[in-house]
Amino acid sequence: MARSINKGPKPKAGYGQVSSKSLKEAKEKIAKRMAPRPDHPGLGKAARVAKQGIPSVYGDADNTLQAALLRAQKHGTAKLDARMLLLHAMGKSPFDAAWLIAHDQVALTPTQAEAFGAACTRRRAGEPVAYITGQREFFGLALHVDARVLDPRPDTETLVDWALERLADLQNQPTPTVIDLGTGSGAIALAIQHSVKKAFVTAVDTSTDALAVAQANATRLALPVAFVHSSWLAQVPGKFDLIVSNPPYIAAADPHLAALVHEPLGALASGADGLDDIRQIITQAPAHLLNGGWLLLEHGYDQAAAVRTLLEQAGFTAVQSRPDLAGIERCSGGQIHP
Repeated sequence: MARSINKGPKPKAGYGQVSSKSLKEAKEKIAKRMAPRPDHPGLGKAARVAKQGIPSVYGDADNTLQAALLRAQKHGTAKLDARMLLLHAMGKSPFDAAWLIAHDQVALTPTQAEAFGAACTRRRAGEPVAYITGQREFFGLALHVDARVLDPRPDTETLVDWALERLADLQNQPTPTVIDLGTGSGAIALAIQHSVKKAFVTAVDTSTDALAVAQANATRLALPVAFVHSSWLAQVPGKFDLIVSNPPYIAAADPHLAALVHEPLGALASGADGLDDIRQIITQAPAHLLNGGWLLLEHGYDQAAAVRTLLEQAGFTAVQSRPDLAGIERCSGGQIHP
């Protein structure tokens, strides 16, 4: 609706007596009010965001690390994941939580805010944090990992702990021999080698991509693990004091596989009941174990009884299982006496 200057009380002398100066001033005020607003970087939310140059919901006027973490959690990223991703975006180790606590009022740059937002988006899509950051801590070792290998789980440290117990029984042996089947990133083999310097550790995988990742980790960590390209023990010569493995053990039709689409299927699924690879390892192992040697296997949360039965049928003794951090029977093994 057009504005009118004919508002308010009528001048006593009539409009005809209003001075030309007053009319001119009134018209100028109206023209100013009706004129289009000029572009201004301080007007409107969109203009403010453009002026700030932060293209992410993880950085705005309050772009401290603390505020970015809270926004990430609000958008559905778990707190621990958000911390690791934020540290990565800041160019820090994703495991350096102490730095983050000490610097929570530091401001993100626009580039860091954008990188953090992109990382959180990938995480919400189900991609493991280890693949996004390229790092995973396992048994105190900082491993480099990517989509060529399985993301090492904390529960697998149960298998390493058990392996170290068995090697402790061989403390008078100058060079105990260990082989890790399906090494992936090299996590198990490297953890054992790091913990028992005198051991001779061999790592096996059928995937050349996985071997490349594991060898790179061994080189970076300066750990003298030997690597062999083989389908389990088929191409491996010699006998060992200890065989360890975290093989695929998920049933091929298990609905949980849908949530693991970012990881290599060959490192996860193993036949109709998830035990095909475990059966093959148990069948091959006796011929590759020294007298009194042990085979230790990680398996699914509901497979302990079935794996113990397979071990007993293959002639293993002292067959037993070990619980993981949640108290679930996660590993089973036995000893061979020809």
